[in-house]
Amino acid sequence: MSATSTTQSRKKITANLKATTATGETFTAPDYTIRDIINCIPKDCFQRSLLKSLSYVARDIAFMILFGYIAQTYIPTIPSKTLRFFAWSAYTILESFPMVGLWILAHECGHQAFSEYPYINDFVGWVLHSYCGNPYFSWKFSHKKHHQHTGHIDKDMVFVPKRGEEWKKQRGIMKFSELAADSPLSALSTLLIQQVVGFQTYLLIDATGQPHPELGNKWYSPFIASHFNPNAPIFDKGDGKFIILSDLGIGIVGYVVYQWIQHFGWFNCMVHWIVPYLLVNHWIVFLTFLQHTDITLPHYEENEWTFARGAASTIDREFGFVGQFFFHDIIETHVCHHYVSRIPFYNARKATKAIKEFVGDNYAYSDENMFVTLWKALRWCEFVEGDNGVLMYRNNNGFGLPPKDD
Repeated sequence: MSATSTTQSRKKITANLKATTATGETFTAPDYTIRDIINCIPKDCFQRSLLKSLSYVARDIAFMILFGYIAQTYIPTIPSKTLRFFAWSAYTILESFPMVGLWILAHECGHQAFSEYPYINDFVGWVLHSYCGNPYFSWKFSHKKHHQHTGHIDKDMVFVPKRGEEWKKQRGIMKFSELAADSPLSALSTLLIQQVVGFQTYLLIDATGQPHPELGNKWYSPFIASHFNPNAPIFDKGDGKFIILSDLGIGIVGYVVYQWIQHFGWFNCMVHWIVPYLLVNHWIVFLTFLQHTDITLPHYEENEWTFARGAASTIDREFGFVGQFFFHDIIETHVCHHYVSRIPFYNARKATKAIKEFVGDNYAYSDENMFVTLWKALRWCEFVEGDNGVLMYRNNNGFGLPPKDD
């Protein structure tokens, strides 16, 4: 737990603070502190085993090799071109699952949940994230700030919703009543952009992050905030050399991919790495968006935000066997992960059980099909509003409670 979170958890906040969700239900903000949460978790949940963590790395790599071997051996023998197309398509999806697993294990490294050895964590994380096309240290630093300020409307780093007035200004309208309900086609186009190139644009221009008005409005301004720029405002002083190391990792992988294409051809690289890489990005955006976006989840203004309240503004969901086995429970135990990110994933279910018993109604959970939830979230969660420091989702599509019409 950071010094920031310790300080924030002690500041004076409004007790028994309430708000109304988009469905008209009453939401009560947590009053407990992060120290209370830590004390309720069994101590053995904090134990990190390098050997156990490495075994999961080996397992994910083994599955990638196994799936690749089966695909390369048997799919080319299928006589029908149509059937081969569908077989290769199914394979790329299957291959993306253990690749996401490696991405998540690198994410564990960034939180120092992989082992007790920081240098080993960073080396393993750098290798795994680089292979997955993700700049390790850049992501580690910005992601740390996301954890430090989760749910803070002005300081969170990812999937930051717009306030009602900002949303109206962007749409160029004066009153909500003057705008017809957004069409499903608009939501569909947003969905496609988010899931196909959402993660790349976040890394490249800090899309969905905090605005950077100090950079001005020049066309290249968004690129200054890039995760690949050592001097980007999303990083702290002294981070630059690590950002360069992240870029080096991406450069090495890029060169390997180039050699791969030269020796084995475009198609081989496409089905074994490029398409799985794109699907990994899809899955990461998919699960991250739904871990932080739901009609029941609040965002807070500075005066009512604490670390514990921010961590509680996340939600656990269910993604079946894939989520538990390949995605290492990152979907099913994300609330625990935000309370105490150094708990390794293989101890997170036990910790989640203790947290759930302690926080009661402040534990957010849904077992709704996540693809259904994704569509609903895009339609229901367009912006946030509130006048007491708690901001809840509203929309202009006619779902749930109407927004303020000022």
